Amino acid sequence: MSTVDPAKLTPMMQRYLEVKAETPGTILLFRMGDFYELFHEDAEIAARVLGLTLTSRDKGSANPVPMAGFPYHALEGYLHKLIAAGHKAAICEQVEDPKTAKGMVRREVTRIVTPGTLTDDALLDPKESNYLAAVIPMKESIGLAWMELSTGLFQCMDVGKVEAVRRKGDGKNAGRGSSAAEPSPLGLPAAALLDELARLRPSECLVAENLRQDPTILRLSELSGMVLTHRPAWCFSATQCLERLLKHFQTATLEGFDVETESPGVTAAGALLDYVQETQKASAGHVVRLEPYRRGANLLIDEATRRSLELTRTIRSNEREGSLLEAIDETSTAMGARLLADWLSNPLTDPAAIHRRLDAVEELTRDSALCRDLREQLQQAYDLQRLCARVATLRASPRDLAALGRTLGLLPRLKAKLIGRSSDLLRTLEVRLDLCGEIRGEIEAAIVDEAPLITSEGGMIRDGYSAPLDEFRDLARGGKKWIAEYQAQEIQRTGIHSLKVGFNKVFGYYLEVTAAHFEKVPVDYIRKQTLKNQERFITPALKEYEDKVLRAEERGIALENEIFSRLRDRVNAECRRLQQTAETLAQIDVLISLATLAVQQRYVRPRVVSEPVLDIREGRHPVLDKILKSGAFVPNDILLGVPRGPVAPGTGAPSPRRTLNIAAPSEPSAFSLPPSASPPPSPFIQLITGPNMAGKSTYIRQAALLTILAQMGSFIPASAATIGIADRIFARVGASDELGRGQSTFMVEMTEAARILNAASDRSLVILDEIGRGTSTYDGISLAWAITEYIHDELRCRTLFATHYHELTALPDSLPNAINWNVAVHEQGGELVFLHKIVPGAADRSYGIHVARLAGVPRHVIARADTILHQLENDHQDVTGKTTIPQRKRTSKHKQLVLFNPEEHPVVDEIRRLDITGWTPDQALEELQRLRNQVSK
Repeated sequence: MSTVDPAKLTPMMQRYLEVKAETPGTILLFRMGDFYELFHEDAEIAARVLGLTLTSRDKGSANPVPMAGFPYHALEGYLHKLIAAGHKAAICEQVEDPKTAKGMVRREVTRIVTPGTLTDDALLDPKESNYLAAVIPMKESIGLAWMELSTGLFQCMDVGKVEAVRRKGDGKNAGRGSSAAEPSPLGLPAAALLDELARLRPSECLVAENLRQDPTILRLSELSGMVLTHRPAWCFSATQCLERLLKHFQTATLEGFDVETESPGVTAAGALLDYVQETQKASAGHVVRLEPYRRGANLLIDEATRRSLELTRTIRSNEREGSLLEAIDETSTAMGARLLADWLSNPLTDPAAIHRRLDAVEELTRDSALCRDLREQLQQAYDLQRLCARVATLRASPRDLAALGRTLGLLPRLKAKLIGRSSDLLRTLEVRLDLCGEIRGEIEAAIVDEAPLITSEGGMIRDGYSAPLDEFRDLARGGKKWIAEYQAQEIQRTGIHSLKVGFNKVFGYYLEVTAAHFEKVPVDYIRKQTLKNQERFITPALKEYEDKVLRAEERGIALENEIFSRLRDRVNAECRRLQQTAETLAQIDVLISLATLAVQQRYVRPRVVSEPVLDIREGRHPVLDKILKSGAFVPNDILLGVPRGPVAPGTGAPSPRRTLNIAAPSEPSAFSLPPSASPPPSPFIQLITGPNMAGKSTYIRQAALLTILAQMGSFIPASAATIGIADRIFARVGASDELGRGQSTFMVEMTEAARILNAASDRSLVILDEIGRGTSTYDGISLAWAITEYIHDELRCRTLFATHYHELTALPDSLPNAINWNVAVHEQGGELVFLHKIVPGAADRSYGIHVARLAGVPRHVIARADTILHQLENDHQDVTGKTTIPQRKRTSKHKQLVLFNPEEHPVVDEIRRLDITGWTPDQALEELQRLRNQVSK
């Protein structure tokens, strides 16, 4: 900003600079009449981002000031562009009437708009939550809080505690939780924090200014789509943060919210609330409670897995279209769409809660007429959650209140449809659906049907609602009639047929006479203004009635605004009831959506059990099943941990349902499942081989997606299914690098694999796609082989492993709980037909060269590759066609030292390097004992 002597500035520019200093880091939109003006660097940014014309103020001076602006009524459109570009905007309004102002009109910042504090519909995606988060790293855990300001949702948690209480399972897993350190440069809490932020996808995150170089904060700065806002360190003072929360909720303690008062999460929540109140210039009265978030109640899905499974966004375009969320969304309201996304991002682990949802969905699937009637009602509903937020932040328009009233008007019929339902959840929702009849009645009585967007011009209150208002309106209407009659009277008296009564804001009412009739002007006319070829006059009678009419209009509009403000405050006082009703409507909408999806796509109810099994018959990928023509997707069975027996794939009944008891955790965020009574039935590791493009990746992703759908309470695309509850789902799929962090594709792959091996339990579901492909063949096979053995022996979790390493198909010979499956193909005349069917047994070829030919690789390259392939296959197979990799002897008590013969034990190398010259007998014996102990480990 150019340096200018403040004494030389106009009062207007002095005030601008004062406000600019009060709002650092923002683009200041300064209201001047009918325009918002921007100056200095803000004007240059606005010209670039908003496409405004850049001009200058004081052009003739030595230091002209860059300037840009736009009309006040275009604010929302330009705000959207600024926020989308990652900027924050301070709105400085004229806070007094220019007509009554003495001197310069007073201007104040009425709100600061940031990516995480949006409440206006025009700036928000109706189907997506817009979270504001706050993070405070502590010694042993990280405080995390988040708020959806447009709905009032406010939650917090301590990230990291749950990671220290992991793998409570059988004896092989017991005791490994706290000691198994995940190899992350940020440590366990930071890794868990990234998972939570991946789940929430906040648009803005608050961090302390003095922690800019903290490793956790540096990692946060790399997350795309999230703006980091640095706040003074004192904003994160534990004492002050607690005081802010207590003052806001008007309580003496937070115990009623079931949160730990001294936890880092509460500190983050207090810092977040302070920021919201500072930017909104309001109390945020619709934020009525702080909820603790318990990770143990939800299926844990890490950042990489969410991305790989494309739950809410696709990998390629980062768009909702093409994701699982988009495929299952049949909601009728924006509230329901957001809640569906929340359910999908947070599947349950409590069987009772899952069955409660499934019972409701099942009942709705059996009553198509009920579903149709409820959907028709919901399709007329407005976004009650966000309407409440605008009321609480004093930005609700008359049209917003009218929409709120119309939505409440739908409730009686909707509630009547839910009476007498059999499922517990539907009965509960019917009871919770507060009709808010008195609120609806007051709105309908006061606000006109076609309510205006703004209050400044009146016209929002019904005739007959207020007697004083009706009097002002009658006077104003009568005054206009009097003006018309007065004009006719003066024409007749003066004989000036072109005489007319006009009005403008400067002079009020006047009589206008053309120059040709000046000689006819009566002596009682008082000249007011001279124009080219005409004169304007007033008379005492005209002026007297003008004052009466204008006062009536102004007083009427002022009274309308007063009535509207009282009504808005009345609605705000019932915010908690309205929010409960909004949440109830959202749940009803989601349940109807899941029922509609189940009927349309032929989904079935899964059986959710405690055993770690995955028994899905004729399962289908939910995204492909919807976008492909009916019957085009080839269904497949998924059989992990199912009881041994003569049951053939695709037949037989699933296991009977059992309930799972989850003990109360010792810490607020700890997840605890009872250990298996016995090792799960085999097999629980499925090795899938077969050609590229045949459907291996689709098949393993399908297993994870159907598990997630079942645990969120949805029916799934299959003919029958028994699904054991998973505590975590891990997906190591695809290839990517993170060059900004110095990590190659293979390093990313191994980091993800390490997390699985260190964090999975016997209750987890793991899907692996091509482990070890980013390095040499021998390295890759070795890692894939050893990882599979570790999962089999140590983790004992359900695992689907798709691979092109045919050497791995020998693993079931030594691993009793592993089994080979392959993708069937039909080969005829050198051509392949992909059958997309998963069948028992191992594939003997990958057909990669065939796929390369289909891709257009030159023929001579294909021929040479085929020759090399035959030579390599001959070198690494015995006469029976089996791999020459040595198999582990299961009877040995010693761990396998190496995978291939050329390597020796490290102790042998150490012995070769020993220099025993000058050793005493005691020293030699001591060294021998050490080496013996090392070999015995």
